[in-house]
Amino acid sequence: MNAQRPGETTDQPLPPGLMVVHGNHAEALRDLTVTWLRRYPLAPLENETLLVQSNGIAQWLKLSLAEPPERGGAGIAAALQFHLPSQFLWQAYRAVLGPERVPETSPFDKPRLVWRLMRLLPTLLDQAAYAPLQRFLADDADRRKRFQLAERLADLFDQYQVYRADWLHAWGQNQDVLLDARGDAVDLDSDQRWQPALWRALLRDVQTDPSAPRPGRAAVHEAFLAQARQWQGPERPAGLPRRLVVFGISSLPRQSLEVLAVLARWCQVLMCVHNPCEHHWADIVSDHELLRAAERHGTRQARRPNAPAVLTPEQLHQHAHPLLAAWGKQGRDFIGLLNEHDRPEALAHHRRHFQAIGHSTDLFVAPPADTLLRQLQDDIRDLRPLHETRARWPAVDPAQDASVRFHLAHSPQREVEVLHDQLLAAFQADPTLTPRDVIVMVPDVQAYAPHIQAVFGLLPAHDPRHIPFSVADQGAAATDPLLHALRLLLRLPQARLSASELMDLLDVPA
Repeated sequence: MNAQRPGETTDQPLPPGLMVVHGNHAEALRDLTVTWLRRYPLAPLENETLLVQSNGIAQWLKLSLAEPPERGGAGIAAALQFHLPSQFLWQAYRAVLGPERVPETSPFDKPRLVWRLMRLLPTLLDQAAYAPLQRFLADDADRRKRFQLAERLADLFDQYQVYRADWLHAWGQNQDVLLDARGDAVDLDSDQRWQPALWRALLRDVQTDPSAPRPGRAAVHEAFLAQARQWQGPERPAGLPRRLVVFGISSLPRQSLEVLAVLARWCQVLMCVHNPCEHHWADIVSDHELLRAAERHGTRQARRPNAPAVLTPEQLHQHAHPLLAAWGKQGRDFIGLLNEHDRPEALAHHRRHFQAIGHSTDLFVAPPADTLLRQLQDDIRDLRPLHETRARWPAVDPAQDASVRFHLAHSPQREVEVLHDQLLAAFQADPTLTPRDVIVMVPDVQAYAPHIQAVFGLLPAHDPRHIPFSVADQGAAATDPLLHALRLLLRLPQARLSASELMDLLDVPA
């Protein structure tokens, strides 16, 4: 995105460093990102690199950048490279360690692990440690259960590589233990010892060069940190962007934050963190003593006025919002990890750059308290406990306030039909609301995609009830006609083919 406004130039340097912006409204974080990219543009042929959590967030940012300048956008959205965090971080490993030490794709990536496990599992099941898996794979003539198990195990080990690399390291050292957050080892139960045994079998199967780091993500990460500590000079490794924008990511593991902190030595890293509460809220946890040890790193947010300096376990829920305590654990832990890298001196250094564009590094805004939803958002922002909430807000009349509604539906199809009707009513009530302003979250997009197509795609474009839509974050199997045709052909021995399905099949050029 290199569109410029009068007075904006591309010859201004981009100082490296980690800049973290907190805010309780995604729209405010979006506006800051657009303004920052517009105020400090890259060279005309240089790509912006952005890390996002989903394709839906990427599309929303593109639309915001493409808005005309008078509406806060840049007028064009081009030269943008959006990545998921894991994809970009592997590229960063290769840039610092070199392609000869880091393969282009890891043999421990989830898609590769699935087929490696498919091949390995039958050779291991006769060992006593794998008795639980042997019971599951009984009566598996068509190997369907083996494939399902391989998929689940590949996903499990993929998550372990990101979040529990310490477990995998211990298992690789023939220690069948789990390490808790304090680093204490706990012996695995006998019915779970197949997990470290299977990980060691995978390590043996890869058979890497002993002189090179193992191509697992955890081993490559350790080598990356060691190489970064030895790096001489301020020059940026080839292959790394001058600027990296991290937007809309609600949680990152420690590994990823460590990589971003290292990259900030050479790159300008702008992190826009959606933080629902402007006060320090790391205490509202069950294991408060453990997380309080992390406070020695310093915290970005201060304690709420009138809150005790030290909270006993009995006081935790007297000084916290119950919804934030119940549902905010993942985000709270992420912000706690972020505090380890968000240095106050770096914040003071970068604050003047944000003041120059009319923004702050803390974008907490109290919403107008005219609806139940906004009252709830304000309670979470200000960390109000329940007794303060009840004293502050009057009772809500359900007939007058529809900002929070629950619909009970008997099937996904009916859920989508209700959604369509509610959106039509919202567009009718508010002429300024457009389809591009709406994003709908579902727990499993693959399960809901056919129902969305059936309901939202039923009406022609010229019908006034038609709502333009797109379904993001679908896998290739759901969007590639060739894969769909192949799946249909593989089902032929167990299924009948209707005339419409046959015509659909013949429409595929392959």
